[in-house]
Amino acid sequence: MITAKARAVDGPDKPFRVAEIKRRDLDLHDVLIEIKYAGICHSDIHTAHGEWGPVNYPLVPGHEIAGIVTDVGTEVSKYKVGDRVGVGCMVDSCGDCENCRKGEEQYCLKGNVPTYAGVDKYGEPTQGGYSTHIVVTEDFVVRIPDSIGFDAAAPLLCAGITTYSPLNHWGAGPGKKVAVVGMGGLGHMAVQIAHAMGAEVTVLSQTLKKKDDGLALGADHYYATSDPETFEKLAGTFDLMINTVSAKINLDAYLGLLNLDGTLVNVGAPAEPLSLNVFNLIGHRRSFAGSMIGGIRETQEMLDFCAEHNIAPKIEVISADQIDEAYERVLASDVKYRFVIDISTM
Repeated sequence: MITAKARAVDGPDKPFRVAEIKRRDLDLHDVLIEIKYAGICHSDIHTAHGEWGPVNYPLVPGHEIAGIVTDVGTEVSKYKVGDRVGVGCMVDSCGDCENCRKGEEQYCLKGNVPTYAGVDKYGEPTQGGYSTHIVVTEDFVVRIPDSIGFDAAAPLLCAGITTYSPLNHWGAGPGKKVAVVGMGGLGHMAVQIAHAMGAEVTVLSQTLKKKDDGLALGADHYYATSDPETFEKLAGTFDLMINTVSAKINLDAYLGLLNLDGTLVNVGAPAEPLSLNVFNLIGHRRSFAGSMIGGIRETQEMLDFCAEHNIAPKIEVISADQIDEAYERVLASDVKYRFVIDISTM
């Protein structure tokens, strides 16, 4: 067994503490990764606080992982020691179901194995990237292009793929009007990616305080949703809307901004249920959809796309001792735009 230093939380109201966790010995197709940086995702906070259901504490969150391969199993063929790699939101799946065979492991019909707060095929709880090392089967490891720094790469493994996947699936590109709801960790990535795909991009944020940032990142337009005139002016405008907000919103108001055959895709995951008036769908053949990260193949495609177009998250690097403070600041919307933990401070 391999011992890794980590930061763990023991309950929904507990602070993070120094911990040591065990990583399994390498199986035939396993890769040992020395983690350099790990991003903080709003999902980490929901899970650590027990907001998405029961949690098996102690918990080590983190599914935005960037590091270096330091050892490989005897039958590993994709990676070698020294390779720059990343791990995202899942570390395994059945590999046999229809969805897995299509390269959509995130929708594994038997359930994928999440990077943390899950149970692996050995029956052991999974622990995430707020740690110095992780062992992952090679099929769930991706290669980080040389032009992307480890600190910038980490958030791409969740925030990047979570927004790239629906933009890619619903055909964001030239001639398409795309709205991004929310200008946070996910939203600021969606703006950059949609712009690079060639779409006309509009940000819909509660206020205009991040307008300069949004325009600098590639948005063509920026509106405040706190202004009722926004919903009147933009009615029937958009082909595609990506909702990145992890809080309850008035879906009916936003559906009214879609044009004929427009689609509103939820990638934000609020803890409480959302509701809508079905007539707002029927009237203009609109769709309300959801999207969850992407498969391994698409995640690699996203990394290569970001390298090609010089896309990177805006980050604030913190030490391992600042995780609790970072969580509080995320909840207060006091970050531009993603916290990343320097794992050397473990």
